[in-house]
Amino acid sequence: MIPQSFIQGLLNRVDIVDVIERHVPLKKAGANYIACCPFHGEKTPSFTVSPTKQFYHCFGCGAHGSAVGFMMEYIGMDFVEAINDLASRVGMQVPVQKNKDNYRPADSRGSDEDKESSSQNLFEVMGVITRFYRDQLKCSERGINYLKKRGLTGETAARFGIGYSPAGWQNLAEIFPDYESPILLKIGMVNENEEKKRYDRFRDRIMFPILNLKGKIVGFGGRVIEKNEPKYLNSPETPLFEKGQELYNLFAARKAIRNAEKVLVVEGYMDVVVLSQYGIEYAVATLGTATTSRHVQKLLRQTDNIVFCFDGDDAGRKAAWRALENSLTQFVDGKHIGFLFLPDGEDPDSYIQKFGKDSFEKLINESLPLSVFLFQGLSEGINLQASEGRTRLVENAKPLLAQVTAPILSLMLIKRLAELSGINQDELEGLLQIRRMSSSSPRGRILRPSPVSPCRWLIQILLHDPGFASKLDRNLLSEYVENTDEMAALLALIKFIDSHPHVGENTAIPSAITYFHNSSHRELLEKAESATLFWDNTIDIEAEFNGALRRLQEMQRKKRMTELQNKSLSILTSDEKQELQKLAVLLG
Repeated sequence: MIPQSFIQGLLNRVDIVDVIERHVPLKKAGANYIACCPFHGEKTPSFTVSPTKQFYHCFGCGAHGSAVGFMMEYIGMDFVEAINDLASRVGMQVPVQKNKDNYRPADSRGSDEDKESSSQNLFEVMGVITRFYRDQLKCSERGINYLKKRGLTGETAARFGIGYSPAGWQNLAEIFPDYESPILLKIGMVNENEEKKRYDRFRDRIMFPILNLKGKIVGFGGRVIEKNEPKYLNSPETPLFEKGQELYNLFAARKAIRNAEKVLVVEGYMDVVVLSQYGIEYAVATLGTATTSRHVQKLLRQTDNIVFCFDGDDAGRKAAWRALENSLTQFVDGKHIGFLFLPDGEDPDSYIQKFGKDSFEKLINESLPLSVFLFQGLSEGINLQASEGRTRLVENAKPLLAQVTAPILSLMLIKRLAELSGINQDELEGLLQIRRMSSSSPRGRILRPSPVSPCRWLIQILLHDPGFASKLDRNLLSEYVENTDEMAALLALIKFIDSHPHVGENTAIPSAITYFHNSSHRELLEKAESATLFWDNTIDIEAEFNGALRRLQEMQRKKRMTELQNKSLSILTSDEKQELQKLAVLLG
């Protein structure tokens, strides 16, 4: 465990511009530096580095972080490696603190730093298990014959680290004498029955190791050899593995994705492996789940062009629609998201083996753009010649268009809907209650903080100037009973600032974000921090802070007034009646 005080001191001495410029050429642009984003392909710079705030942010793909975050995301280091590398550059010695309890379950109490130190043990165990499965495949005629039947070469199997889990119930006991270790249960490699009897989760399956973006094994996908169910069995959710965030082969495919300037998203592990053997190395797969917005966000950090590939049956169409829905909130103008449907009865594996690489890539290049697929789906089964049909189209489109945050795409979709529905565009915008977003200022620059929810507003202010934490009315926050992600993040940020009194000195923001690098609040805090990139001394932060508190107080008053009004007048106490009258005056 590395003390937070050391991390804070390190970030006070490290200049993020120097760190990034070693790997990415930066160009001065006013108070900041810009470059073409190293995390996704682009021709116009949208990657901004702030020497004042000591963080980077890409307006194209959303990549965001401190100097530590850059070393982790770009170089592929883990947290401890990144800290050690940066410390060596500025002549600082990282203190070593031994933790008596090397393994701590993720749900136990402790800081995110504790969890980082314990996760190293879990990664090491996953590595040992991977080697075991690979060794088992080498001596398994059954496993080798299956892969040969599917058309895989030994070289391909080795490149993907493919292995085999034997048919026995406790094969992992061969390499783990302490088969009852809590670690095996924590990483999902064993199950327990009602009598607490343990057995291997994966038995008689071809094993595909799943790597995260740092190249560490976080889970497995196991495919049956015979026609048993389930066909694919994945690792369960663990401290290392979240299905909704990881993508099979993304770590290994990053270079190919950059070179091809696109990524192909398929549904199966075997599809990815076979496509790679035929020269399409820029394919990744979801892990037995629907495509999530987090998946899309990760992919848009790698490239401007995503093509989703699905079977042409009803199940494939439904999966494609879910991918479309989760793409709308992440779409950025200038990107491209396409949808490819294979002929009936074909999947990527079978199609490329029958027709070859050139034919498959021709299909990729002819994929349906998101906007075309959207209106195809919305119009399906609707008679657009009838007023009722056009009305239904607008109603179906409304919730989807409301999710689009990309200004140009939003405008184009509304124009297309106006054409299909026959409604004037201005009238349509009024009906949909969609407010046009301005993109005239550079990269969404704002002249004052955007008055979002009061909790998000306060988070942005505290990230900009942690000194305001001491001015917060803690009683007001404690009365705010709505259990939202924003409130949870705000309280966590306040707790961090309170426990680190020097956080406001020099590099307050990156040290806070770095602390939350392994937290569930990370994404929300990063988005809030990115909104402060262009804040300067022309903004009256004091007024913004007081405004946020007033909004919070007003929300609490309205809620209390509603509670009192919902009570029968006859059961209200005299104090409650006076309180209700006072609230009515205050709220006007």
